[in-house]
Amino acid sequence: QVQLVESGGGLAQAGGSLRLSCAASRTILSPNAMGWYRQVLGKQRELVADIYSYGTTTYADSVKGRFTVSRDNAKNTVNLQMNSLKPKDTAVYYCHVREIGARNFDYWGQGTQVTVSS
Repeated sequence: QVQLVESGGGLAQAGGSLRLSCAASRTILSPNAMGWYRQVLGKQRELVADIYSYGTTTYADSVKGRFTVSRDNAKNTVNLQMNSLKPKDTAVYYCHVREIGARNFDYWGQGTQVTVSS
């Protein structure tokens, strides 16, 4: 099992920045992906960005050029730097980890609210 603890959510104005951090309770087995999803009430959870243990990153089109995902393997953390925030970025953001293998194991954080005011 992996426990994921998120921090850094909150309120920002449009055009502002926030940084989310997520710490895993143990070393994540490789290969793996660490990243962030978000969900608005009544809508499906969607991928925001993730980064694989071998370095590949994936971003939702809506955040490309504004958000940056990074990881620190020594600290078992994944971060999301969010710049040029827009009101449509308002959502609950969830940290996600996938240990990749013959059977994948997925772990989720408890979620952190990000609210962007216009």
